Amino acid sequence: MNEFLERRLARRFRAHDHDGNGFLQRRDFELAAVRMAEEFGHGPESPARQKLVAISLGLWEHLQKVADLNTDGRISLGEYKAAFAAGMLETPETFHQNYVPYIDAVLDIADIDGDGRLTVSDEVRWMSSLMNVPEQVSRDAFYRIDKDNDGFITASELVEAIRGYYFDESPESPGHWLLGSLDP
Repeated sequence: MNEFLERRLARRFRAHDHDGNGFLQRRDFELAAVRMAEEFGHGPESPARQKLVAISLGLWEHLQKVADLNTDGRISLGEYKAAFAAGMLETPETFHQNYVPYIDAVLDIADIDGDGRLTVSDEVRWMSSLMNVPEQVSRDAFYRIDKDNDGFITASELVEAIRGYYFDESPESPGHWLLGSLDP
């Protein structure tokens, strides 16, 4: 694993670690999904909220299974990186299987008008509530992800940016800017 990918994984880890305790835990995934759903007005009975929570908890369960080496119910940054390096988390082959349903669930909540596209405001709100990404970082990322400059991003543009985050080392890749600075 190269240093650039290690920095990206550390940034992604921090985005998941909602309570900032240095570990990923089930509650980080559940609370993030609930917070995002509530940001967009989806209460506990909302099917879209239930879907996002279920997918988020499914991601946690997979992560715990492959990365929680000492089975303490939490994942350290070292465990997270080791699982990724071993090909247990994201690989180019499994990427779409893992991320397309997740992004679809995000859009079911954040795409207020249901047109299959997110505005910059939608992007800022979901990235802040789900991933703790600062507003300006989300705005900057939005304009890089919106490759056709139509003022909207689609699920496919978002998935491609996330793919770039993990697999494209080019600083020009929209994924490079997805979560902001790679420095702690």
